Amino acid sequence: MNASALAGTPWFKSSFSAGEQDCVEVAPTPGKVYVRDSKHKQGPVLELSRAGFAGLVTLAATRRA
Repeated sequence: MNASALAGTPWFKSSFSAGEQDCVEVAPTPGKVYVRDSKHKQGPVLELSRAGFAGLVTLAATRRA
């Protein structure tokens, strides 16, 4: 999916993000969570189920370096 398909959808950046460096933004909706690269706002968007996003966050939290 391309970000233009989600025009008007609010995107949020993690409070752990370091400015515009190496960040992702998320747009939660009732049925899905969309993820994009904050440096390429008009680029591709990853579409995840809410359960899939929760699993991704859990995996990332347990694999922190």
